[in-house]
Amino acid sequence: MAGEGLSFKTGRALALSAITGAIVGLAAVGFYWLLETAKHLLLEGLGNYTPPLAAGEAHIYGKSGSEGGPVLWILALLPMLGALASALVVKLAPSAAGHGTDAVILSYHRLFGYIPPKAVPVKAISSALIIGSGGSAGAEGPITQIGAGCGSMLTSLLNLTHTERRTLMAAGMAAGVGALFRSPLAGAIFAAEVLYSGMDLEFEVMVPSMVASAVSYTIFSLFFGWQPLFEMPSVPFNAPLLLVPFTVLALVVAFGAKFYIMVFRQTESFFHRHALPAWVQPSVGGLLTGIIGLFLPQVMGAGYGIIQQTLVAGTPLSEKFGELSLPLLFFIFLGKIFATSFSVGSGGSGGLFGPALVSGSALGAFTGLLLSRLFPSIGINPGVFAMVGMAGFLAASVRTPIAAILMVSEITGNHALLIPTMWVCGITYLLGNGWTIYRSQVQTRDCSPAHLRP
Repeated sequence: MAGEGLSFKTGRALALSAITGAIVGLAAVGFYWLLETAKHLLLEGLGNYTPPLAAGEAHIYGKSGSEGGPVLWILALLPMLGALASALVVKLAPSAAGHGTDAVILSYHRLFGYIPPKAVPVKAISSALIIGSGGSAGAEGPITQIGAGCGSMLTSLLNLTHTERRTLMAAGMAAGVGALFRSPLAGAIFAAEVLYSGMDLEFEVMVPSMVASAVSYTIFSLFFGWQPLFEMPSVPFNAPLLLVPFTVLALVVAFGAKFYIMVFRQTESFFHRHALPAWVQPSVGGLLTGIIGLFLPQVMGAGYGIIQQTLVAGTPLSEKFGELSLPLLFFIFLGKIFATSFSVGSGGSGGLFGPALVSGSALGAFTGLLLSRLFPSIGINPGVFAMVGMAGFLAASVRTPIAAILMVSEITGNHALLIPTMWVCGITYLLGNGWTIYRSQVQTRDCSPAHLRP
């Protein structure tokens, strides 16, 4: 009898996780279509600016826009108009404001995993308006809330317990990240890791998250292809002395991640202190983003094409995707941080995880390119430094070192750089000293109200 009970519970958990993954996979397909449609109509259509693409990004509508380059005054105003439209949509579900992942973490710890059903479509539409109009934000924040909301709605529909709601909510979050970033394993680990700022993780959700993420990734890939998100030459790690410059990279990236957190938190606090209407604040942030975009259009939108360019820096593939100069890399790092802080810190709907990848890759490529010029005999590959720097930046700012290591391997298809990636992520995570971009993270499981017993 005990074996039958265990089999029934296992089968039930497997079925619920798979159903969650299927629902989130279809939701991710719809959200990606919304993102591409908004970008096609706004940034490309009105602004006549087509951002660079990552190798694995599916461009649904093909290249848009006419000859003559971007229309600068429209490009400057688009993020403000997109943020205004997004803020009006968010009034239908105020919980959909902001960067999404933080709301999911808060819900897990303090709200029994409940996410209002209407937050799912509102989050999708409002985020598409922000990102598609050139606002500097990532797609992962919205997809975590969309995925978690799907898991929460399923538990309400089936009248499940609070514990099952939390589990399926986390599985939905994993499924969203796994699908949109083509990184199913990293998505599963991310869902277990991102809930805590310390060295802890939610081990109960890991297996359901793996099942949901695998199903979601499969469905998403059926529509948009199976290739990794980024293309990168396979570069082996076979020179132990390179750990010395990688240590320099870790120190630089740890400082850069703290700078990102500090700028975002200060910007967020500034907008909270000033008594502007909630629908006006994102418009102000969008206007400031547009001003930066006038001089540095690379920071507009999600920016995954910029990551692609950093990953092939100094290789023959740079002719295909475009080359970035040393000064431009540094300005992209700074500009992306400030533009994201304005777009999302003002209350705009979008993610912080994606901009962390862009900033980390730009800072990593900048460091690698600089070191290669100062010490040409060492044989430093700037693209490798971009990939490892991206992982280190993520580990420090989001507090997910294991997910960061796995994610950069999956999204680039390069699994030969685990050693330097582990080295840099370990150093940046420890040097982060608990600093995190997500306010709702708690230190450990013992600090979470979800695990308190009466």
